[in-house]
Amino acid sequence: MADVKTEAPPANTPPKRPRGGAPEFGPQRKLTSGGILALVIKVVLLGIIDALAIFGLYVLIGKGDWVAAALLLAVVGLVNYIYLKPGVLPAKYLTPGLFFLAIFQVFVIFYTGYISFTNYGDAHNSTKEDAIAQIVRTSQERVPDSPAYAVEVYKQADQFGMLVAEPGGGTAFGTNEQPLEDASSAPDGWDKLNLNQVLRFQDEVLALNVPVSDDINDGTLRTPDGTTAFVFTSTLEYDEAADAFTNTETGVVYADDGEGNFRAEDGQALTPGWRVVIGWDNYAYAFTNEQIRDPLIRVTIWTFAFAFLSTILCFALGLFLAIVFNHPTLRGKKIYRILVILPYAFPTYLTGLVWAGMLNQEFGFINEVLLGGANIPWLSDPWLARLSVLLVNMWLGYAYMFLVCTGALQSLPDDVIEAAKMDGAGAWRIFRSIKLPLLFVAVAPLLIATFAFNFNNFAVIFMLTGGNPRFPDTTLPIGATDIMITMVYKIAFGSGGGRDYGLASALSILIFIVVAIIAAISFRSTKSLEDLH
Repeated sequence: MADVKTEAPPANTPPKRPRGGAPEFGPQRKLTSGGILALVIKVVLLGIIDALAIFGLYVLIGKGDWVAAALLLAVVGLVNYIYLKPGVLPAKYLTPGLFFLAIFQVFVIFYTGYISFTNYGDAHNSTKEDAIAQIVRTSQERVPDSPAYAVEVYKQADQFGMLVAEPGGGTAFGTNEQPLEDASSAPDGWDKLNLNQVLRFQDEVLALNVPVSDDINDGTLRTPDGTTAFVFTSTLEYDEAADAFTNTETGVVYADDGEGNFRAEDGQALTPGWRVVIGWDNYAYAFTNEQIRDPLIRVTIWTFAFAFLSTILCFALGLFLAIVFNHPTLRGKKIYRILVILPYAFPTYLTGLVWAGMLNQEFGFINEVLLGGANIPWLSDPWLARLSVLLVNMWLGYAYMFLVCTGALQSLPDDVIEAAKMDGAGAWRIFRSIKLPLLFVAVAPLLIATFAFNFNNFAVIFMLTGGNPRFPDTTLPIGATDIMITMVYKIAFGSGGGRDYGLASALSILIFIVVAIIAAISFRSTKSLEDLH
């Protein structure tokens, strides 16, 4: 009888794996995200991020923006925690993407929304303190009996200052931002300008306005030649206690109207104003002011028509060419396909400029060569200009749809099509009942994306027509081929008028809402299409 204590284990019993891993592979190693090099790179990158964050904190705290400083500190602390803590591997991969998503998408949307509730624009682009200083400076006149001050002009980097010899015998130094202070000489680091340098920086020297004291009503010193300065005072005297300007010549009082302006009782306002929150005024203005309401309605209708027709035309032409060039008996497919996708290789802005020249009414290639010297106003007639925009955009976009449809057609199951043929279905019936529905499952998200892209297709409109021809019933530079995004651009950046960032931001938010609603509805329809097939 065998001794059970020394009996060998059964042959089919697997040997016990020793602690530390399989013996053939040695002790099990701890999984790490990299070696020493990766650790060094991680520490260096974190050091750079921390250094930039410290600089940002210094700037934000200096400006008194404690909320932004606290937010920056929290974000940087979280980043350090994620990348210094072992594990949390998914967070390490997701953090860069989430950071850029927050900066370039979320922050931009919220900041645009904030601007849409302000009066930010040409006449309201800064703080109230800056507006008061600017009003005083722009209304200054030379004091008739002002003494002549001997001055020397100094420069440090891009800043200019003035050393003034006062009538009492002392000297003082000041800049545009710093009022005159007693000083025996210019501070260290400032270089005196000679005559040639004064002539070279003539505009900057003439723009040098050094406040005489901390009270802005005491006036400033200006020099016409870099050697002699005179006192200039404002005809508008600011009363800080009453928060109002008084014209010293007429006695008219300009008080804060609560809308970012100093306004007199007769409605006259001083410029510039300052930026304040005005609520829904920009949205209300867009739908109540006749100068912008009627053009906005027409532009909105045309934007939908342009986006829809451009998508349909590009898809129809691209699908047609894909079916033709996908026929098994066609020879030279590669050459044809290369020729078809050539328009896709040209930059949109360059194509727009070329087509603008070809469609010129007087000397364009279309009228002069193809139509035998015709005088057709392709770009100056409203409807022909819209037709031209659609055709040029179709020429730019069909190649993309051709590529997409070619790939989708080649991925369709052959057995389904063969079964349809055996059942006696013709080519049109197979296309309408089998190919097209299956094709829509694959290309529907791309059609939605193409619609959204064309809804904001700035380049082709701006380069081909510039939005022209203009509407005759508005003073705003808005035309028949403008879509909403080009209209927003003209309002924001003042193409022919003043810049109004608040109104442009309000219109941008409306565009965002419209596109988001259309995208949500379309994607829901796409999901229904997938469930159906």
